[in-house]
Amino acid sequence: MLSKEDNESLVRVGPGTPMGQLMRLYWIPFLPSSDLAVDGQPQRVRLLGEDLVAFRDSEGRIGLVDHACPHRGAPLIFGRNEGCGLRCVYHGWKFGVDGKLMDTPTEPAESRLKDRTRIKSYLCQERNGVAWAYMGPDQDVPPPLPNIEWNMVPPENAYISFRVQECNWLQALEGEIDSAHAAILHGRVDAGGNINQWKQAADLAPKFEVLPHDGGLHIASLRELGENKRYVRVNQFLMPFWTFVPPFSGFPELSGHAWVPIDDEHSLCVMFSYDPVRPLPEKTRKLFDQGHAGRQTAHPSLDSFETRAVSVPYHRYWSKYNRANAYGFDYDVQVRKYNSGMPGLWIQDAACQSGVMPIYDRSAEHLGTSDTGVAMTRRMLLDKVRKLAANQQRPARCDDPDAWMVRAVSLTLPAEGSWKDDGSEFMKARLGTDLGYTP
Repeated sequence: MLSKEDNESLVRVGPGTPMGQLMRLYWIPFLPSSDLAVDGQPQRVRLLGEDLVAFRDSEGRIGLVDHACPHRGAPLIFGRNEGCGLRCVYHGWKFGVDGKLMDTPTEPAESRLKDRTRIKSYLCQERNGVAWAYMGPDQDVPPPLPNIEWNMVPPENAYISFRVQECNWLQALEGEIDSAHAAILHGRVDAGGNINQWKQAADLAPKFEVLPHDGGLHIASLRELGENKRYVRVNQFLMPFWTFVPPFSGFPELSGHAWVPIDDEHSLCVMFSYDPVRPLPEKTRKLFDQGHAGRQTAHPSLDSFETRAVSVPYHRYWSKYNRANAYGFDYDVQVRKYNSGMPGLWIQDAACQSGVMPIYDRSAEHLGTSDTGVAMTRRMLLDKVRKLAANQQRPARCDDPDAWMVRAVSLTLPAEGSWKDDGSEFMKARLGTDLGYTP
């Protein structure tokens, strides 16, 4: 459990908050590049509690600027994207990707407004079809974009999806580093399907071990398989909001999330699945795009969204499965077939992470041994937040682009084997190299 004070420190991310300061030291993925067309429609964005507008100018540069015109507060989401700037529809003031005021058609030629007026803007980069923002204090000399393997493999090797989730970022993140839930939440009452055949189902009470490193935590769950063998799954938590998930038997792709805080009560779930050395099969892409037999996979299917007004942040990425409609829960289905009674993997996770309230009171929890990784992650985050707030001590390697070059692994080892030793090489990400083992 956490005290109410510590919980507040971890979940509040707005400007000036301790966690908000920590988050702003890192590059943040925030939109698919394809959402931003040259001179195309701007997109409403909210990151770390700040309301923003993203657009791509006539030269292909991405701008991420304040959502309100500083003249009279008109919404820039209605701005016209033209001539290397975003023009407010109210009085025609125009702003560049750097936030500088470029034109004031209603002011006299001698006006000095352009010299002294600008709006908040943040640096942006893109790689492999994803737009990233840096909201930190070093806008003139930002850290390099992180080298995260999913965003560096050839585009055909990866599948990336975005969706909004109705809870704070930490509740969402903790669900993915808790591998004890998988065979239970995602399992079936009957004997059908692949999930009941997962090796996790052979031992529902795994032993957990956690190994800290400069970039985050290796979180290992150890399950006894019999015949003097042990099944080990090592999930990764990487600062500040990354989780990596090991491959499953028969499904060799690696996966994970960036759990990006939209504000204190909403998260942008950026999910990635990728193969380090080969294109994803078309049947895999089709499965992610369309789901399977009316059910969702780990990615939201293309028809699982309800489009909202353009003035709503991430208006394309709100799910039709949400707290208001109980995430599609069906008790009859729960009794007959699926443990959760809900239509698919990510929905089951989202319901458990978000279903009670956007910010759960962690002082009311009763943690067990299977929550070792969750507890250690909270402890690490609190330590980083406190050191930054007390003396501006930044986390180790927060500006080292290779700090994220790790992999989650799933290994079958002799019972006496050491996952820390036997898995150390497999947990290093090297571009162009295969897993090195059979999941």
